[in-house]
Amino acid sequence: MTPDWSIDSAIELYNIDRWGTGYFSINQRGNVEILPTKNPATAIDMMEVIEDARDRGLTFPLVLRFQDLLQHRVETINLAFQSAINEFGYKSHYRGVFPIKVNQLREVVEEIAEAGRPFHLRIEAGSKPELLAALALHSDPESLIICNGYKDCQFIRRALLGNKLGNRVIMVVEKLEELYQILRVSKEMGVEPMIGLRVRLQSKGSGKWATSGGENAKFGLSTADLVLASELLRKEGLAHCLKLVHFHVGSQVPDIGTIKRAVREAARFYSKLAKLGHELGYLDVGGGLGVDYDGSNTAFDSSTNYTLQEYARDVVYNIMDVCDSEDVAHPTIVSESGRALVAHHSVLVVEAFGAIEKYDKHAKAAVQPTDHKLVRDMWDIEKNLTSANRTETLHDAQEIKEQTLSMFNFGLMDLESKAKIEQAYWRIAGRIVEIFHAEADEVEYVPDEVKELEVALGDQYVCNFSVFQSLLDHWALGQLFPVMPIHRLAEKPDRHATLVDITCDSDGKVSKFIDLQDVKETLPLHTLKPGEPYYIGFFLMGAYQDIMGDLHNLFGRVNEAHVFLDEDEEDGFYIEETIEGSTIAEVLSMTQWNQSDLIRRFKKQVDVAIKSDRLKPNEGMKLLTSYERGLKNYTYLHIQNGKA
Repeated sequence: MTPDWSIDSAIELYNIDRWGTGYFSINQRGNVEILPTKNPATAIDMMEVIEDARDRGLTFPLVLRFQDLLQHRVETINLAFQSAINEFGYKSHYRGVFPIKVNQLREVVEEIAEAGRPFHLRIEAGSKPELLAALALHSDPESLIICNGYKDCQFIRRALLGNKLGNRVIMVVEKLEELYQILRVSKEMGVEPMIGLRVRLQSKGSGKWATSGGENAKFGLSTADLVLASELLRKEGLAHCLKLVHFHVGSQVPDIGTIKRAVREAARFYSKLAKLGHELGYLDVGGGLGVDYDGSNTAFDSSTNYTLQEYARDVVYNIMDVCDSEDVAHPTIVSESGRALVAHHSVLVVEAFGAIEKYDKHAKAAVQPTDHKLVRDMWDIEKNLTSANRTETLHDAQEIKEQTLSMFNFGLMDLESKAKIEQAYWRIAGRIVEIFHAEADEVEYVPDEVKELEVALGDQYVCNFSVFQSLLDHWALGQLFPVMPIHRLAEKPDRHATLVDITCDSDGKVSKFIDLQDVKETLPLHTLKPGEPYYIGFFLMGAYQDIMGDLHNLFGRVNEAHVFLDEDEEDGFYIEETIEGSTIAEVLSMTQWNQSDLIRRFKKQVDVAIKSDRLKPNEGMKLLTSYERGLKNYTYLHIQNGKA
């Protein structure tokens, strides 16, 4: 380590002690480590996991799932609510449900179900496939299956079958027409339904998903609809079938004030409906419990200005306060906190295998008397740059750069001269930025034009992954995720870069990064070493990103490794299961390309080439075998010794 760099410096630079919330840190080897239970004695070195995965034949990109961390999140959320219930003397219970849309992968859902068994945690389903999965997994009569989303007759019949089996399957009515349909189908089947009503609150969310709530929300019943629903149930003699009131103000709610207002409003609706004679028992506060992705603990979109314990306390207290004022029994509290439950357990590891640099900072200027006048002028500017004239020098260099572009466009400058001027300009810009950094303690502020230079000087690190497959929320919504190298952190980063993927789309890049003050446009990284891999981790990836990726350029699902703690293992962990990512044939089949048909068509071309003597028979057969083998390959690049 250099005198001005330490492990603590790395922790501070990447904010890992803040967004990591005790689950992630950096060890003395300079590697990121995971603490699945927040116990330092169970820390796992990520580089050891990567080496194990490589020994098993897995290549990158690679998702690492830490199942003990997932279990810890289940326990933490449930214990937070239990603590709040005990603190306030709340006279009912908490029952969590996992919204399966957040991550439908079987291994994830089964781990959550197993960890949630002592807490009677089960599933929220928003579609027929999700409901069928939930029904198959259900085995606890105390837990709930909450059915959200629009429903047809088939959906309703499946839910009622669950009720017939003795399960607590509650269908949440999103629009009044659904209630008529539920009552009709339940009468046909001879099964009493368990019904919930989703209320459309005046309280509106905040953040990127604010439109999920408020008056113009996609789902929910108005006050008039609630009255009509209540009257209809009483008329049908099924007033006792209304069991739950539900609301939702959006995903990743950053401001606790939004949650407080929504909970109080919903609790008031619950109380008024209870007073109409319904045997209500559950108040579902929906999702919204956020994750502090940037560690700033603010109301910024990618953060939260509250803790998990504060969230639980505010939910419990405000429901209790409203119900007490209405003299209504405390309901069982239900929440659908999917993001906060699964985000932390998943890390995407990608390999950077190339860097696109603005200029070679070690190159020496070589100017000849015969060079263009602007080349010689730029060389003079570079030679005479000092701390005292840095701003003037920048302006002079910018002027020459603009003149160069104009002359080149009019055909008055050759390619070699333009190249020399551009390289000199970027060397000057780099030195000016270095001067400002060296004098950071002495200058009052850094001019905006210098900040823009710093961003412009950033490298582009080419990484073997697809933004569209693995970081869809970042591309589509600008969602920020913690990103950092997972090794070499005992070394001081000497480059600033954006990350670009291997798709052919210009949007396939990551150029916004978390920061305590604002959003950074470059990420501090290390110079790539020839022949050595360089691994970068995308953290808190377990919510939505695993399941929502598309097939842009036909890059498919990535390889996975599931990691468990085991004190009997030498490294303190073992990889229980590996799941290979999509093959080329598999992603082609998703777009109706049949493997056998592709081989047949290619063989036809080979046969024609052999008959016309362009290929020898032996060459043709080798070519066909290579094509068939290629269909079985991983869709991403094959990187060896740091090179594609």
